Amino acid sequence: MSSRRAIGRTSSLCDLEKMSPAAALPTLPINPNVLVWARERMGLSVEEAAEKVPVKVERLMAWEANDASPTINQARKLAKIYARPFLEFFAADVPTVADVALVPDYRLHRDAPTPKDEAARSEIQGWAETQRLNVLDLLEMLGDEPQTLPLALASNIDVPTEQAAERAREAIGFTVQEQIDIPASDKRLIPDRLRARMSDTGILVLKRAEIKKLGIRGMCLFSEPLPIIVYGNEAPGAQAFTLAHELGHVAIQSSGVSGPAATGSKVQRVEDWCNRFASDFLIPKSILADIWPRPERKMPEISDEQLNEVARRFGVSPHAMLVRLVSLNYVEADFYWRIKRPQFLRDEADYTAPPMRSAYYGSRYKNSLGNFYTGLVLEAWGTGAISGHNAAEFLGIKNIRHLSDIRERFPR
Repeated sequence: MSSRRAIGRTSSLCDLEKMSPAAALPTLPINPNVLVWARERMGLSVEEAAEKVPVKVERLMAWEANDASPTINQARKLAKIYARPFLEFFAADVPTVADVALVPDYRLHRDAPTPKDEAARSEIQGWAETQRLNVLDLLEMLGDEPQTLPLALASNIDVPTEQAAERAREAIGFTVQEQIDIPASDKRLIPDRLRARMSDTGILVLKRAEIKKLGIRGMCLFSEPLPIIVYGNEAPGAQAFTLAHELGHVAIQSSGVSGPAATGSKVQRVEDWCNRFASDFLIPKSILADIWPRPERKMPEISDEQLNEVARRFGVSPHAMLVRLVSLNYVEADFYWRIKRPQFLRDEADYTAPPMRSAYYGSRYKNSLGNFYTGLVLEAWGTGAISGHNAAEFLGIKNIRHLSDIRERFPR
């Protein structure tokens, strides 16, 4: 159950927002069972949660026993700690949000350590699921329905990836010719184009820079409607591959997180399919052959200059391109495994995204949440469906004065 049910238990979003801690009701109509569920879902003990608020353990236990209630500020703090929508605490029943078993992926980092901080990974997943619930709430307030995924996108791991990738391109409206025709100076924008087309297709695409610290490249949380893709701050070419890989997960209705996996498992079969799908999607064999016909004999090696040139034509990383060239028998595999792969992994581990030098404050929020999400919030605010304070909460903005700045600079 999403926070949409909670809205019905209050007079209105705006009425709830206008309540100040001083003017709060003696007991907020918070469902204590939801408090317990949200805390346990984050894997937190009562003591750990109380320390984060911070309040005494006895006080938190009283909230969960319905013997007392938190202030609005305390409830908002709990919502942030538990990575749940604030209004969800007012739901009549415990939400029915399925726990997603996040499968690892070994697209590029076979040697990367498995993320040990499960709480951090759970927080990212909880945050992503919260944004999805927010979108569904906003659509309902605006009288709209979430877009259903195109049937052409649906596939399974028994379908050849070349065929699945071609259908996926048609489904999201991103042609090979468009990709190739993008000027070299703008190839870095391919991830933004992919994100926009996926969003138009009914996929919520979010960005969290810190997932790289967990050894994670990307994440797919499949649900219908509105599956979620989360990706991070890699180099643009690597971002494109991550997005294509996660699109493969959406195509086969499979949740997954990028990282290492045990060989020989069912996980490996799914992830290998998504890897091949991403390669076929971004570097179609026939187009590559038109640009660079396959040599009669495999090349023992390829120069960095030649590799970088062909990678730039497709807007992908040299790593992804060399893997593709090896798989299509352009280049000897030994050159990749023995010489280039260690270098690629070092470069990727050392990569730091350039600092954002945007002209306005709201860019980082829009960059994380995307134009689709941000546009819904601004539309709901503009039509009076939500208050300015609600809009700031949906966007995660602490200072409401920045809302107008975001609205003025948002593309129309």
